Parts: sequence; C-alpha cells; structure tokens
Amino acid sequence: MPLPSRQTLLPFLRWLPNVSRGSLGKDLLVGLTGAVLALPQSIAYALIAGLPAEYGLYAAIVPVIIACLWGSSWHLIGGPTAAISIVLFTSVSPLAAPGSEAFIALVLLLTFLAGLFQWLLGLLRFGALVNFVSQSVILGFTLGAAVVIALGQVPNLLGIDLQSQATALTTLLEIGRHLGDIDLAALGLAALTLAVCLLSRRLWRRGPALLVGLTAGSLAVLALPGVFSTVALVSAFTGQLPPFTLLSFDLSDILALLPAAVACGMLGLVTSLSIARALARTSQQFLDANQEVRAQGLSNLIGPWFAGSLSAGSFTRSALNLQAGARSPLAGVFSALMVAVFALFGASLISHIPLPSMAAVILLICWGLVDSDGVRALYRVSRSEFLVMLLTLLATLLLELQAAIYAGVLASLFFYLKRTSQPRVKFWQDGDEEVLRIEGSIFFGACAYLQQLIQRSKGKRVIIDAHHVNFIDYAGVEMLHQEARRLAGQQRELVLRRARPQVIEELHKLEGAEQCPVRFEE
Repeated sequence: MPLPSRQTLLPFLRWLPNVSRGSLGKDLLVGLTGAVLALPQSIAYALIAGLPAEYGLYAAIVPVIIACLWGSSWHLIGGPTAAISIVLFTSVSPLAAPGSEAFIALVLLLTFLAGLFQWLLGLLRFGALVNFVSQSVILGFTLGAAVVIALGQVPNLLGIDLQSQATALTTLLEIGRHLGDIDLAALGLAALTLAVCLLSRRLWRRGPALLVGLTAGSLAVLALPGVFSTVALVSAFTGQLPPFTLLSFDLSDILALLPAAVACGMLGLVTSLSIARALARTSQQFLDANQEVRAQGLSNLIGPWFAGSLSAGSFTRSALNLQAGARSPLAGVFSALMVAVFALFGASLISHIPLPSMAAVILLICWGLVDSDGVRALYRVSRSEFLVMLLTLLATLLLELQAAIYAGVLASLFFYLKRTSQPRVKFWQDGDEEVLRIEGSIFFGACAYLQQLIQRSKGKRVIIDAHHVNFIDYAGVEMLHQEARRLAGQQRELVLRRARPQVIEELHKLEGAEQCPVRFEE
C-alpha cells in the first residue's frame, strides 16, 4: 500500500503556496473582524457549558487553528457553539459540580472521546454516516436547545441563584418557585444590555452588537456601583495562553461519558458539514467531506490537551468569514491568534462583565437559533419530516439533550425505513399479462410488501418491470424464487423484464442460471 503523500498528511500545503501579500492582508482584516465576534460568543458559550469564562477563549484558539489548517473548507470556522455547550453541561453536570476542577476534567475527557470518534469516522471514510442525522432532526434539536439555553440563563437574567436542572421542564418549574426572589437591578441591567444590542444592530448592521451591549452593561455597573451592588460579575481569571492540560483516563469516567461523546461527536460533525456544504455551494468550492471529518476529529483530539472544550463549526462566524471576503483558511487562523492575544492581555476586562448582561447576550444568540423560515418550509415540503422535527423538539425539552439526539435519529430512521419498505409500484394489465413496475430496491425491508402485491396478481404471466431496481439482497432473491415456484405450480410464471445485470447475477447465485425459476426478458 503506498504511503500517504505530504499533502495528505499536511493538507494546508495544497493552498498555502498560493497565498499572496494581498490575500494575506485581506485574511488578516477578516480575522480581526471574526475575533471581535468570537470574544463575547466564546465567553457566553463557556458559561452555558458550566465552565469558567476563560475556557470559552481557549476553545476558540487551538481547536480552531487545527480545524482550519487540516480541513477542506476555505471558510468554515469552528469553536464552541450554543447547542454543543448545553449538551456538555447536561452530560457532565450530573457527575461533578459545574465550574469545579472535576467538572472541567470531565468536559475535556468527553471532548477527547468525541474527537476520537470523529477522527475514526474520517479515517475509515465513514463521513457519509452523518447524513443519517437528517436536517429535520438538527432543526428540532436546535429549536429545543435554544429554549433550554434560554431557560438556563433566566436565573442570571433575574438575579436569582438556582441549581442546574437536567431538563427544560424541571428548570421551568424551579424558576416558577423562585419568582419572588427577583433582583430588579439585575433585571434592569439585562434589559439595558438587550436594548443596546438591538439598537446597535439597527444602526450598525455589521458591527459587533453583542460586544457593544456587554460594554454598555459593564460601564453601567462601573458608573452606578450603588445601584448595581447586588449584581454578580463574571469570575476573574489570570490572563494566559491556553495551558497544557493532562487528561485523566479513568475507565469509569470513560464508560459514563461514552454515550454523550458519541452524541456530541455526531452533532458536531453534522453541524460542521452542513455549514461547510452551504458555504461551498456559495463559493463554488469542492468539499472533501472525509477530510473535513478528520480535521474536526483532530481538532477535538488535540484541543483538550490545551484546555479546549468541544469545538464545531459556527454558522455566524463562518458566514461572516465568507461575506467579508476571506481568501483562505488563514482568516480563521488569524482570528484564533487574535483571540489568544486577548486571552493573554485582556483577562482583567472580562471580570467587569455582569452576569445579567451576559445572560441578555445569550438570549439574543438563542433567538438567532430559531429558524422560523426553515420550520415553515419543512411543513410545506414534508409532513413526516415535520413530525420528526416536532418529536426531536419535544425530546429536547423533556429529556437530556444527548438522548434527544438519539430519539430524533431513531424517528428519522423509522420514517425512512417506512418509505423504503413500501417502494412505489405501478400496475397495468396487458392481455393475460399483469405488469408491476417497481421503483426502488428489493431488500429485506420491502419483501413482505412486494410479495403481497405479487400474490394478489391475477395475470397468467406476472411481469416485474425491474428497470428501476438498483439493488436486491438475499431476502429479495429468496422471495422472488419462492413466488416463481408458487406461480409455476399454478401454471403461471414470474418474469423479470429489463432487469439490470447485477440483479440478474444475484438471482442466479442462489441455484445457478439453469435452475433459476424466474424468467428474464429484455
């Protein structure tokens, strides 16, 4: 077997020689814009995941650089995301107190396991497996995650102290019990931040509205310390580059985290590939799905050794990357490096951010996750897929999030198998011949349905027009042989017309060409 080439091991060598001084300057400017957007988002996502604020910045540095350099997409930028952050929180919070050293260690171990799962899928060229998580599942999960995230931030918004809950329903009930404890100063500060963010978006469409809102909230606390004395602030941390972190591979922890790691790995891949494909359609770029899967896995394999939690593609940052005119993946690399500079020198600024302001920013992020156009389009196009979306949404609200992903995938597979088990069949009578044109595969799932149709046929010759049958398995071969013998006992015959060579070959394998009871016609 030939050894892999340098460009296979180091795929950035394919495009790096084409970088010019002009494109480098453009990518540097785009990277600066992306870093400004990444800063408040990354901090917010760390808090959603139950991690200290600095871990959001760490997750936007090393994993992003690796995914950009080893990936296939020119414009995809990863980092912490809202949906994955809430899955991390709900998966690990039952095992350790959020924000504790044990909690951080488990999140990093889960990230490594998810990255290993992703990398193995890419190595085995199983990138297409992510296609089994349908768009309807992602849509329902994203809607549900938006609600879960928003409810999780309501205590910070209202200035009340609540323990984390496993599901959205229990969170809502717990909030209802503490409505009498609302801190009006916290609520007013959140309202101010929200108003500034919305006004900034209206006046400066491409500006960093979230950063402007956080700045306004922080300045209000500094200007009026007496009014906002009860408002909690983001925990202070020491400014530093992502620290090298040794992972603990305890077998009991691995077994406890493995189901969540697989769910998180699949969710991250589906999110990243969906974004990359959408960007590739716009930019007319060829996308190597398996390379992208390997890159995402590699970023999450190496990231946790540098304090980076689970990373996936960010639609907001990736779309900004494309619209701002990024010329190469170096734009994402520059963005990560600028976040690193802020983590090193701007840590003291983060400790002035009030938690109600951060909660208001997170609510805006949640609102951006609601794809009402996608929901309406899904309802118009496919009612069964719309039902899958609703089931996933309900599962997300009532179950833990990784269980909701599995529930959505199972629902999607159920409807897929239901459709494929009843392929489209057209009938017509031609004298003493009854013709059945099958448009689909003859496999074990469809055998009972097709056998029933053949047994109801009344013609002297039952002809199956197999021109559109691309695949037949052992169960299908055995069923056709059985029906051919049954019809022969009634002085009738079963004929396959216009069958493809591979279908005829499979039918002959069971008993040989001479003994095959099925007749063939061109």
